[in-house]
Amino acid sequence: MAVESHITYNQEVKENDKVDINLTYCAYDKKRLLYKLEMIHKEKKYLAATMETLVLYVDLDKKKVIEFEDDKVEIMQQFIKENKNNFNSENLKFLEKLKK
Repeated sequence: MAVESHITYNQEVKENDKVDINLTYCAYDKKRLLYKLEMIHKEKKYLAATMETLVLYVDLDKKKVIEFEDDKVEIMQQFIKENKNNFNSENLKFLEKLKK
């Protein structure tokens, strides 16, 4: 469940323009996931927008925030390990909300 988002609109993208969406940061704690995406104009290579989102892991049956299961933690750990050299933690708004 997304609980906070910070969105920047840096430059206009017109209808039918092609864009790339890149994951530029990903981290987690026992109950939260933080990620940041960027939208890059495919042809002109400018940063069009960013979105940083903080998500809580919720059991929808119990309507309660719960901890990630071990198998999900392993998947996130592996993904972060494989991609951390591509991540950029500059200008993150919600990083301090993760409990490490």
